[in-house]
Amino acid sequence: MYVMLLMYTENGSESMNKTENYRKCKYFKRCGGCQLDMPYDKQIEWKQQKAERMLSRFTKVSPIITMDEPYNYRNKVQTVFKCIRKNELLSGVYQSSSGNMVAVDCCNLENIVSQKVVAVVKQLMKSFKIMPYDADTGKGTVRHILIKTGYYTKEIMLCIVTATPILTSKNQFVNAIIKKCPEITTIVHNICTNPMPLTLGNQENILYGKGYIEDIICGYRFRISSRSFYQVNPVQTEKLYTTAIKNAQLKDSDVLIDAYCGTGTIGILCSDHVKKVIGAELNKSACKDAVYNAKANNVTNIEFFNCDAGRFMDKYAKQGKRVDVVIMDPPRVGADRKFLESLLRLAPERVVYISCKIETLARDLKILTKSGYMAVSIQPVDMFPHTTGIETVVFLSR
Repeated sequence: MYVMLLMYTENGSESMNKTENYRKCKYFKRCGGCQLDMPYDKQIEWKQQKAERMLSRFTKVSPIITMDEPYNYRNKVQTVFKCIRKNELLSGVYQSSSGNMVAVDCCNLENIVSQKVVAVVKQLMKSFKIMPYDADTGKGTVRHILIKTGYYTKEIMLCIVTATPILTSKNQFVNAIIKKCPEITTIVHNICTNPMPLTLGNQENILYGKGYIEDIICGYRFRISSRSFYQVNPVQTEKLYTTAIKNAQLKDSDVLIDAYCGTGTIGILCSDHVKKVIGAELNKSACKDAVYNAKANNVTNIEFFNCDAGRFMDKYAKQGKRVDVVIMDPPRVGADRKFLESLLRLAPERVVYISCKIETLARDLKILTKSGYMAVSIQPVDMFPHTTGIETVVFLSR
């Protein structure tokens, strides 16, 4: 089926019509990973209406920044396995509604190379008699695998997550994977005892390569480890961060705090435009990557702190220190009350709020706009085509 797609440029103006091949997903009803089974132009219409309904009371909502090719964009893929009969394996995802596994052989969202890696790992697990871990019986080995890909560098990481440190025929297994998938640049073995699905443990061993991959955003190179947060849509990430930096109205004299800084991407991208950048990140692995990334990009006016962002800002305010801009990119649950209180206590002139869940964004904006801030611009970005997720950049001024 072919539909006509009306695209928007980054400043919201309409561009020429484009014909898109609409792919119907055969797993849609069973999987739950996607929530919008409709042509892309209809998805954008739905998201624009939702963004305006949720956020227009704060200020005008700009037209959403769309994606040219809204398929196979995910550079992070997590796959689980299940043994249904003796030595017969299925691969797939956890059903979002129940947590049960759904067998999926191909996905419209996942990077295509990652799907090849999944097929090879499944085949070789069967050959080497490496069984999936069964939480009910406590038997088996592999909890899940995680694949991360570099969009520009083409580097690929395979992370094999097991319930115990033992991985049968480990060296032979790894060699067989590399032989069939030579594009893989590193393989790591993560040991996770946490019963929660799709989690990673703190213990990790490098089985092949350097133990991480790298990718490029807006001309800067970044290291990505298995446990570090990295945006799953690299094409839209550049649009998102460019929008955030532009809206921040940065000056050479500014001191900027990058809250929830992850691997330091936003702060490093801002470093050329300000006097000083301070990053705060609770995830130790991500903070370590952030320090490495700053050095690798020769950024000298940035400093990272491995701590809770809210506590850091509260301490910073109590010391009487000044900050001009805070860029915050919290998880889906949004910013907690203590973080918002510390932000208000610090009282930066400008705040750029990057949100991946519009409901928690609306909740937090209500607090900020009642406490001395005004929303100046709201720019949605379609980071997650075929889902109801809406990434949004909001610029607030005190």
